[in-house]
Amino acid sequence: MRDEWAAKVAALGGEPSRGGRSAKAPITVARIMDAAFGLVETEGFEALTMRRVAAALQTGPASLYAHVRNKAELDELLISDLCARVPVPEPDPAQWTEQMLAICRALRDEYLRYPGISRAALAAAPNSLDALRLSEGMLTILLAAGVPPQSAAWAIDAAFLYVSAYCFEVSLRHDPGSGVDQRVLDRDALVERYRMLPGDTFPSTVAHIRELTSGEGHERFEFTLTALLDGLAPSSPRPRSVTGE
Repeated sequence: MRDEWAAKVAALGGEPSRGGRSAKAPITVARIMDAAFGLVETEGFEALTMRRVAAALQTGPASLYAHVRNKAELDELLISDLCARVPVPEPDPAQWTEQMLAICRALRDEYLRYPGISRAALAAAPNSLDALRLSEGMLTILLAAGVPPQSAAWAIDAAFLYVSAYCFEVSLRHDPGSGVDQRVLDRDALVERYRMLPGDTFPSTVAHIRELTSGEGHERFEFTLTALLDGLAPSSPRPRSVTGE
């Protein structure tokens, strides 16, 4: 009778408590990823280990391996999830540069939310379907704008690489919870070092300290990707259809 009653209660979406304690939620890939994201968001990617994720879920590392083979697979799942959050617009040849920038900005913002996680993207080719969805979308946008396929393919690779490297470089100066913008401190120190240089040996550097150390927010990010995309613009723009006709 007790088992029958328990089955009825379970069918309602819950199980009876035993000994006054609630049952643990089952370990799933989704819960593992949520715990991993939480750890990276608060402590940075360097803190992410299977052992730390297991501790956050109040279980042992062995319990995770039934769902995620290893740390490398967990990294891939996290990057795939971030890529899935990035919207890809329908190609508009008149707005192709802004569309490309919008995708890169969105991916940048997802990476920066989790300090250092772009290191995982640098370590492997985009072989998840979600990462390939971004690549497919960017390729379609460039082809529709009349960019030659070879140039488009290499530009997409360069864009992915730059976004990942940029975010990783930012994360190296990020101390979760400190509230200090280390980039400002680093820039002040760099200006000071430049000012100490002898002008006769480094005349150009000393003369252009302001330019060499300038840039607020994501200005350098915008400059680099815009320069990359400007180099793709066909000399005689002739938008082509998505099918290449």
